Amino acid sequence: MYDKKNIVFYLKIFLLTFFVIQGTGCAYQQVKPWHRDILAKDSAQLIPDALEYEADEHIYFSKEAAKGGQGVGGGGCGCN
Repeated sequence: MYDKKNIVFYLKIFLLTFFVIQGTGCAYQQVKPWHRDILAKDSAQLIPDALEYEADEHIYFSKEAAKGGQGVGGGGCGCN
């Protein structure tokens, strides 16, 4: 009745369609005007205080002797 190749083909098509629909289901969402004030607050920013962030980066750079070394272990001396 049904060929195994046809079943596998239709299963692949179904899964592809399913995952495409699931992946794009939340792709388009508008920010409501009454939510914009909440998102504009300093606490909602990626870096709430830019001056404090730069000061922390300068201190870290001075201590570790490496710029941007937050993602690796060990100190600036080369020991791990």
